This record gives sequence, C-alpha cells and structure tokens, in this order.
Amino acid sequence: MNTTVLPAPVPPAVTADARVRSAALEEEVRRSPGRFRVLTGDRPTGRLHLGHYFGTLHNRVRLQDLGVELFVIVADYQVLTDRDVADDLPGHVEELVLDHLAIGVDPARSTIFTHSAVPALNQLMLPFLSLVSVAELNRNPTVKDEIAHSRQSAVSGLMFTYPVHQAADILFCKANLVPVGQDQLPHLEVTRTIARRFNARYGDGVFPEPEALLSDAPLLLGTDGTKMSKSRGNAVTLAADADETVRLIRGAKTDSERHIAYDPVHRPEVSSLLLLAALCQGRTPVEVADGIGSGGAAALKRTVAEAVNEHLAPIRARRAAYARDRAHLREVLREGNERARAVADATLAEVRTVMNSRY
Repeated sequence: MNTTVLPAPVPPAVTADARVRSAALEEEVRRSPGRFRVLTGDRPTGRLHLGHYFGTLHNRVRLQDLGVELFVIVADYQVLTDRDVADDLPGHVEELVLDHLAIGVDPARSTIFTHSAVPALNQLMLPFLSLVSVAELNRNPTVKDEIAHSRQSAVSGLMFTYPVHQAADILFCKANLVPVGQDQLPHLEVTRTIARRFNARYGDGVFPEPEALLSDAPLLLGTDGTKMSKSRGNAVTLAADADETVRLIRGAKTDSERHIAYDPVHRPEVSSLLLLAALCQGRTPVEVADGIGSGGAAALKRTVAEAVNEHLAPIRARRAAYARDRAHLREVLREGNERARAVADATLAEVRTVMNSRY
C-alpha cells in the first residue's frame, strides 16, 4: 500500500483565478461536451422558485442540451436534520422531480436519483472521512454558514460532515465538472482534497479532481427585499399559478420614488424586480426600466408579473401534465436510481480493490 504523506488542503482559488478557469472550462464544454460529467442537485425542502430557476436550473438544462452527461441528486439524506421537512419527505421529493421535468431535464439523457436509494454512494463516505481532519471541517466557511442558519439547537454529525457527503455525491460518479456559486467553492475544494489524498494514498487516477463551473447567477431578492428563500415564504415558485404570481409580485417591496431606474446599489428592491422582468423577456434591466419610466411601482409590478407569467406558462403547463401522472414520477426515480446504483457499485468495487479490502 502506498504510504505517501497526505498533502495539505489547498485553499480555494481567488475569485479572479476561479473565473478565468471557469471561462476556459465553458469553452471546453462547448467544444467537447462528451468529455464532461456533471453532478448537481438540491435538498428536497420544498418547491423550487424563480431564484433556483434563473440561478441553477436553466443552466442544468443548457448543459444537458449541449451533450454533457448530467446527474441530478435529490439529497434526501441531507434534510434528516430538519424534522419539519423530513416528515413530508416523499412529497418534497416528488415536487423536486416535477420541477426538473417541467423545466426540461430529460430522464432519457440525464439521471435523477436520491441519496437514500444508492447505498454504495453513501458507503464511500467512510473512507473519505478518514482523509480529512475535524479541524479542516471546522474551518469550512460554508459549513459555518449552514450551521448558523440551520435553526438547530445542536450541530449533528450529519451536518458537520456535509462537505464529505457532498464529496461522495460528486466522486461516486467521477464527475469532473460541478456548477457552483462562488460561496460553494470551499465545499468543492474539500472534494478536490479528498480525491487528491485518496489517489496519493491508494493509487493515482481513481478519482478526478472536479473543477468548478462558476455560475453568473443573478441575485434575485424575495418579495420582502431579503434573499429569496423557500423557508421565508418570499418567493414565486415554479408551481404558482398566474393569479398567485400577480398577488405575490403586487406585494413586493419597492421604494417611494416614482421614476423607475435600474440602480442595484441604491434601489435594490426595484432593481431586482427589473432584473427579473429582463431575464424573463431576454432584455436588459435598463431597457425594462426605460419602458416603464415614470409609471411608478404599480406599472413596474404589472410589467414584472406579466413577464413572469408569460415566461413560466409553458413550464407550468408541463408541470401540471406531469403532476397528473404520479406513477411516471416514480418510474423516473426508479430508473434514475438504478442507473446511479450501477455507477456507484462500480466505483465502490474499484475503491475496495485499490484499498485492498476485497475479501
């Protein structure tokens, strides 16, 4: 067995370097999409909303349509720390699958699966845990943030070791590309560190060191002017109907100035609404603002509601059609789980071989 000393973890790349590399990766994806395998996903804590859609979901479909192999994980094990969510887990899982099908994730080309259905994935977490220290996990800024916002009286081992579980998510299928936001780079660096240390200890080339495809996701505020969030009830979900969308946007926070202008620094709520309309219409926020002029908040909200409802109409129609066939949702998951299990079983078998633990 190789007894190479484990290398120290490398700190996350600075933003400028990460973005330069991400841009280069984007070009490589366009030239040779078949070289890449992407792992992405969500925790099933409720219906997905416009922030998710413009932040990550549409990019998943874009990568799939380019020809990248896409794995979408429904991270059901990662909500076990929240009983309010876990008590209705089957419903939340179905809603997540519905949202992905509605936006265009094709289960014939992409794999949608759940944590709990892939035992070999979760078994990889054990050797991976041996490759990181408690101190390293404790320093992870993303873990600190999740703990701070967890509303839990105590930190569970599951939450504390989330970056290692995420490493198992990514490495079980040997994903080499992970779409992330800048704030998620520390999580991905844990995965890269684990891959590097495993290869150094047991044999080169077992796992790739996945790279970050940085998102230029726009920051959309919720209707209350704070971060858009499922838990805060300040978001327009993909499942909301047209009337509910109008009601929610009509109640969105703006300001007292009648003239509508795009100024994210001084007028963040107005600017977020302009950005939302622009994303839906394929225009710039300044163009939307110029069209409204001195129409005031009422005209702004009317413009935004119309843009959102028009953009989401086909997505909502597909979602409603899929929702009428719950058996199809279960079949999508069954087939996705089978594919993910086959991949995970093969990876675990390779891991056991290089670790000399096949008896």
